[in-house]
Amino acid sequence: MSERAAKLIFWVGTLSSLALFLGLTWDTHRSFAALTHADKLDANVVAGKHVFENHNCNDCHTILGFGGYYAPDLTRAYKRLGEDAVRLRLASPEKAFASSYRKMPQQHLTPVEIDRLVDFLRWVGGIDNHDWPPQDSDTRWKASTRRLVGGAAMSPGAALVSQEACLACHALGNAGEHRGPRLEYVATRRDADWIARYLADPQALTPGSTMPKFDHLSEGQRQAIAEFVASLAEGRTP
Repeated sequence: MSERAAKLIFWVGTLSSLALFLGLTWDTHRSFAALTHADKLDANVVAGKHVFENHNCNDCHTILGFGGYYAPDLTRAYKRLGEDAVRLRLASPEKAFASSYRKMPQQHLTPVEIDRLVDFLRWVGGIDNHDWPPQDSDTRWKASTRRLVGGAAMSPGAALVSQEACLACHALGNAGEHRGPRLEYVATRRDADWIARYLADPQALTPGSTMPKFDHLSEGQRQAIAEFVASLAEGRTP
């Protein structure tokens, strides 16, 4: 290869890469407001970010790729855990983590600070960052809604989840609400026996929980729900 050809390849490659980099940078900045839902970035969200920083939450938690790795990533914490679970962890971590080897310190947050942190985590959870982090990916859970609807005809547990309006508080796939933890997240942390006992008396296992008792159901019905929820971790319907 001649010197002239080598220089031509170098300059064409360099300038093409530069043009691509500048084009992608421009497109990102052009789309930034839509991707981050900037229209929802109000004074409460900003105040929540200040609370997050003032209490050094990043020392233990990662959020949007920044922070420590001792405690769980908070980028999708609002969607993963639900608002009630987030509030419990902020107000009474000693109750929320009573059975965990990892302990969150009691920060003695005021009710207003808790409200603002919830606003901040809700907004962060809505940012379109291409399903990052991967453990909270929407793609990972995309089949869950179909499994609930399709499984209701064959699975007593799926039918009971629908009957008892579990999705009025919990998310499953792309359906449901975010008051309580996402059911797929529960499945990755608890087995069917624990879930069945929790349904009978949530306070006995998680003091401070806002979830009601399902003691009107029979033991067999609670076990059916528990087995369905536990199966979400493995992608099967019992």
